[in-house]
Parts: sequence; C-alpha cells; structure tokens
Amino acid sequence: MTTADTALAELLNSRIRDVPDYPKPGVLFKDIAPLLADAEAFGALTRALADRARELGATKVVGLEARGFVLAAPAAFAAGLGFVPIRKQGKLPGEVFRRSYELEYGSATLEVQCDAFAPGEKVLVVDDVLATGGTIGASLDLVKQAGAELAGVVVLMELGFLDGRERLAEHLDGAPLETLVTV
Repeated sequence: MTTADTALAELLNSRIRDVPDYPKPGVLFKDIAPLLADAEAFGALTRALADRARELGATKVVGLEARGFVLAAPAAFAAGLGFVPIRKQGKLPGEVFRRSYELEYGSATLEVQCDAFAPGEKVLVVDDVLATGGTIGASLDLVKQAGAELAGVVVLMELGFLDGRERLAEHLDGAPLETLVTV
C-alpha cells in the first residue's frame, strides 16, 4: 500500500461511523453517511474510483443497489464513463438478465438490462461493502451474462472477518478485487 493509499484509507475510515446494535442487537453497523456528507472525503473517494476505472481501461462503471449507486455514478461521471445500475428484482424495465443468490437468511435476485453493455465492453464494478460476497458474486455473473468483460471490482469497505474475498475468487476470472478500507 502506498502512502497515498494509506492516507485515503485513513481519511475514509475517519468518516465511517460505528453504530452499535443496528439493525439488530450484536451487530456493529458501519454507517457511510458521514463520509458522503463530507465534501473532502466524498470527493477523494470519487476521484480514487474514477482514477481506478481509467487505469483498468473500463468503458462503464456498474453500481450495485443501493449504496453502490451513490459511489459508482459520480465516479463514472468523473471518469467520463457511463453508469449501469444492477438492481433488485422487478426494478428495471424491459428485458433483463437475472441472477439469484443466497443470503444469510433466505435468497435475493438481482437484475441488469440485457442491452446495458456492448459486447466486450470492460466494466468496473463498485459497491460500498464486501461482506460474504453473495451480492457482488451474483453481479459479476450478470455482467458476464450481459456480454461485458470484468475490468475489476472496487469496494469502499471489506468486512474481512466474513471471508467474502475467498468466495468471489471463482467469479473474478483474474480481474482485481480492491478495497479501500478493511475492517
């Protein structure tokens, strides 16, 4: 990790608030609202994501519902790229590809529009948190199903104790998985 990477991680981490016992007792929620409300920190995050999209040769930036939208859309704009949302089932019009995945208690389904990417387009996937890897893994499968190539994945925060990184290995096809803050 470079000095710049360390400084960015420290800035971002200093703006992430711990909320004990939310959404249920025993859970320590990592609230990014203070980071988003701070122009310096949010700007630094947006620039870092945009720089990474350009460095990886991405032609589109994908954001995962819902907080991933807040990070990916400004990064796409700053990089001069288009933004594509991956949403929960039933939220997108037209023809969609869909992928279901397992959650801790049940399952969920994500969708992307079938015409979201030109064949072979390179995509950077951005999300706020890497926990168990289910949501990101399903999203990576959708990107490939829609005909795009994965340039990489960048997440704001990784909950390292949940081993999501290991679960994503089979979905990455050698593309980099990067986190800005590890908890």
